[in-house]
Amino acid sequence: MHRNFEPRRKICPVCQRPFTWRRKWAASWDDVKYCSRRCRGLRNQGKRKSP
Repeated sequence: MHRNFEPRRKICPVCQRPFTWRRKWAASWDDVKYCSRRCRGLRNQGKRKSP
């Protein structure tokens, strides 16, 4: 890993948490919008409730 390496990050529109690039998203990183399956499922219900 390079010393000045800055991982690519996005903010989940549902939970407002940052998430970073993963190898499984390499081919579709531009299309990834949600940090998890849970947030993708809750996308139409507004923001996720915090415990």
